[in-house]
Amino acid sequence: MAEGPPRAVLDACVLYPSVLREILVEVARAGGLVPLWSPRILAEWAHAARRRGDDAGPALAALTTEFPAAEVDVADGAEAALDLPDPADAHVLAAAIAGRATLIVTQNLRDFPARALAPHGLRAEAPDALLMRLWLERPDLITTAVAHVVAETERHSGRRQPLRALLRRAGLPRLGKALAPRTNPGPTHD
Repeated sequence: MAEGPPRAVLDACVLYPSVLREILVEVARAGGLVPLWSPRILAEWAHAARRRGDDAGPALAALTTEFPAAEVDVADGAEAALDLPDPADAHVLAAAIAGRATLIVTQNLRDFPARALAPHGLRAEAPDALLMRLWLERPDLITTAVAHVVAETERHSGRRQPLRALLRRAGLPRLGKALAPRTNPGPTHD
């Protein structure tokens, strides 16, 4: 029996910046992962966006409308018994446990050590590693998701967005290197 896509809590640091979030959302739309988050994770995302002068409101509303089952209710006090290097991240682990996740997608791997996650059947993975793994398993899914996000980014910016540079800025350097010759070849110069 097939396992199905991973149930993945998306930490606030992968919901902002927007290119990374949109790639993960496209992968979720295509069935490559089941996204999960808590109200607190979404509040952290909105706070990070506001600090940089961005309004996360429309993107947050669209995301919660499109994925209504993604929001996880965390019981009061659930994080108190959890031991992480940074106690401020216990709410993310609590959301993963409450959402029956198998994965926490985060850029902050040091904050989610295997010794703390394994007893809960969880592991943490950086988005670049996750997307590379999924690309190796389902290249068309990832290539299509990335191509869609690049096209939307170009449409919104009004200019060409070189794939490798765009993905590097989004924290996805390995994926950018893997996809650059396939998705966005650009002109060749001899």
